[in-house]
Amino acid sequence: MSYRIALIPGDGIGKEVVPEGRRVLERAAELTGTRFSFEEFPWGSEYYLECGRMMPADALERLRPFDAIYLGAVGDPRVPDHVTLNGLLLPIRRAFDQYACVRPAVFYEGTRSPLAGKRPGQIDFVVVRENTEGEYAQVGGHVYEGGAEEVAVQTAVFTRHGTERVIRFAFELARRRGGKRKLTSVTKSNAQGYGMVFWDRVFKEVSRDYPDIATESLLVDAACMDLVRRPEAFDVMVGSNLFGDILTDLAAAVTGSLGLAPSANLNPARTAPSMFEPVHGSAPDIAGRGLANPLAQILSGRMMLEFLGQQQAAELVEQAVRAVLREGRVLTRDLGGSAATGEVTDAVLAGMA
Repeated sequence: MSYRIALIPGDGIGKEVVPEGRRVLERAAELTGTRFSFEEFPWGSEYYLECGRMMPADALERLRPFDAIYLGAVGDPRVPDHVTLNGLLLPIRRAFDQYACVRPAVFYEGTRSPLAGKRPGQIDFVVVRENTEGEYAQVGGHVYEGGAEEVAVQTAVFTRHGTERVIRFAFELARRRGGKRKLTSVTKSNAQGYGMVFWDRVFKEVSRDYPDIATESLLVDAACMDLVRRPEAFDVMVGSNLFGDILTDLAAAVTGSLGLAPSANLNPARTAPSMFEPVHGSAPDIAGRGLANPLAQILSGRMMLEFLGQQQAAELVEQAVRAVLREGRVLTRDLGGSAATGEVTDAVLAGMA
């Protein structure tokens, strides 16, 4: 099989870890008889500073023919965060109907959790984040902007179509994973009496189609507490755009590092390319110094291989990453080591030989 992959390194350490992830993808393809054709697009904050926009007007049309998008990170201190998010990430997710953001959280052997008493392998869950509407719908506006009586209105949008399909996706994922066969809905219906009450009702309705999956519903504050108190109790969690975003940074913290947190922005119907990226940001404080952990980017590539149906290649990458972490000899600073970015990739490649 041959696949066309669009590379968007973006900003900061994205420019360092995407080439490392590409090296691993190329090696996995070589070992399994798969072929990748890569095309790189220089879009991001520097493009914005030069051209006044994060990507060109025809960017989505140029990306649509690809089989997948492999993204590094976006964000630059010189550009407001809402510009980077709404100028590149959200347009891609919405235009390509990437409504399910899947973010695994695994406590790997060889890494350290800040939680006392937790053992590697004990924490292994997935957060499914609704990715196209909710709190990130950008519905709202300003009145009397800049004045003493300024008003800002931000509206969260929950549609039955969007809510039901992401909840159903999460149920199906819980069924495929086996294991605990449990789905946790994250809500805030005690305070948000319209959108979140609606979310709860749809969750309850959909759950009737999955009697084999245990369910629970937690307020987002309680969910955050339990991610620290009992993270091993979770299997699959599903939440809105905002809640999913917050929960997954906490999930990465309790499993060792943002440098180990991959994600996939999926179009499950496969009518447009899906996008794969690490959860971490552009980390401008360490950009250009060779200190970035490439494993989240590499693991995002593993998710891409799996979604493309290349299970053997995905398994090769997963096992090589696990071996590097387990051995503990070649780790970046966030994991307690001193290795450079490329050295970690070299170790992964050696484990795939």
